[in-house]
Amino acid sequence: MTLKLFTLLLEAALSTLGISLVSIAIGFVIAMLLSAGMQSGKSIYILPARLFISFFRGVPLLVQLLLIYTLLPVIGINVPGIVAAIVGLSLCTAAYQAENLRGGFEGVPRGLIEAADVAGFSATQTFLRIRAPIALRLTFPALVNEAIMILKSSSLVSVVGIIELTKMAQDLASSTYLPLPIFASAALIYFVINSVIALLGRYAEKSLKGATA
Repeated sequence: MTLKLFTLLLEAALSTLGISLVSIAIGFVIAMLLSAGMQSGKSIYILPARLFISFFRGVPLLVQLLLIYTLLPVIGINVPGIVAAIVGLSLCTAAYQAENLRGGFEGVPRGLIEAADVAGFSATQTFLRIRAPIALRLTFPALVNEAIMILKSSSLVSVVGIIELTKMAQDLASSTYLPLPIFASAALIYFVINSVIALLGRYAEKSLKGATA
């Protein structure tokens, strides 16, 4: 295992990390919209949100990626593989994050919401100052776990032509006949990245608890 090979793995890991972080951020925005629709009490928003969540939780990510990658050109949208990868990962993680957020919003004490109403808060103020901060704190560990899962699942985006960490390890192992050290290095890189994410998540969780205490 040479330094050059390890450097190639690190470069692929950066691609993996970038795709994952962008997808998680986009997925969180979509998840908030889905969660808001689920809590609206209006069937016109609830039904599409439920259908979205059920579909993207019920279909394997690999199938979703292949479907998006082949569907977009059919409807006249030609995008690079990286865009298809980010779209697929974003939609998939949005469904899971929305369910996590739903649980968090349901865990907000009813008394706090009633107290906000008595204090004259508008619905937006109640959402921004009470419901959202508490729900985010309650769901933060689950959201961190979802981020780690997406980073690991990003190994599937190679099916749309993206050279991420796992694909790079496979290519290098095939060309150098050194599968053990290369896959061991890839595993180590995944472990380090996910450990850092977990540590940052615990730090952020403590900060949120302090802010909402």
